[in-house]
Amino acid sequence: MNLLITGGAGFIGSNLIRHIIGQPGIARLVNLDCLTYAGHLENLAGVDRNPKYVFERVDLRDKAEVIRVVHQHAITHVMHLAAESHVDRSITGPGDFIQTNIVGTFNLLEACRAAWAAGAANHRFHHVSTDEVYGSLGPTGYFTETTPYAPNSPYSASKASSDMLARAYHHTYGLPVVITNCSNNYGPYQFPEKLIPVVIQSCLTRKSIPVYGDGMNVRDWLFVGDHAEALWTVLQRGANGETYNIGGHNEWANIRIVELICDLVDEMRPQLGGGTRQLITFVRDRPGHDRRYAIDASKIERELGWKPAHTFEQGIRETVRWYLDQQEWVKVVLQKAH
Repeated sequence: MNLLITGGAGFIGSNLIRHIIGQPGIARLVNLDCLTYAGHLENLAGVDRNPKYVFERVDLRDKAEVIRVVHQHAITHVMHLAAESHVDRSITGPGDFIQTNIVGTFNLLEACRAAWAAGAANHRFHHVSTDEVYGSLGPTGYFTETTPYAPNSPYSASKASSDMLARAYHHTYGLPVVITNCSNNYGPYQFPEKLIPVVIQSCLTRKSIPVYGDGMNVRDWLFVGDHAEALWTVLQRGANGETYNIGGHNEWANIRIVELICDLVDEMRPQLGGGTRQLITFVRDRPGHDRRYAIDASKIERELGWKPAHTFEQGIRETVRWYLDQQEWVKVVLQKAH
């Protein structure tokens, strides 16, 4: 396959590329990324020496360039991860989310539809999405692949729209589309604006750790390496037109995660003096903050044989250790973002 990965310099994308670059069957792996504040080629140090790897600095909003990449590299498979993804940023500036997540997805679908018009029997368009499209759960129950969409933020609304576009291109034009919706990812190379890396950095710098509301918002957490394996599995063996939910079977309230990270930093960096939980500060809740997400990932396990390999306790320990050991990477990406 000639595989195009969009957003490959970002958090999930770079972990995915590292996971699959050595897999048999890949003739060429093209990483399309416009290198926003959250995309960094430092995330792919070493990968760029692989003869299969090609980098294209292209913005999905540039339709002509997207078409060029798909045609020039004779792309047969797409894993579409590129997206504006930070909920807080979508609240203060929703325009970029509409243009990148919706219009950008449309441009990519159109490019593939044109390139594969002669026949797409051995092609695949894998659209990677989020569980946030389903809205908010009560204290019980799980999101399944048939849960109605009910997005509550501009970010999740833009992802819901792109999901619907991908689905429509399958049903209307016969494009070989498969969709995955995943729970919250964590692990190495996540830009330090999301909860877990923010908390780790605050612990290290002894700054207050902001926790929204009462801290009891619950998420299902998925280690990024497990997600990469799931995505590769779906690309190869998922059924066209199907949706697969990918979850970690790890439901945690935000405050419990923060407390666990504080304790791990105290354990791994005793020279900081301990007592890190004292840095926790409760702040005004985020507008439209969904109370609980939880994924029923039984379909992908039942049909494709995938299930997560990491418990949250295992994954978070590995993640905290990585950030503690990679402070130079943190420094570089933060400097580039400002």
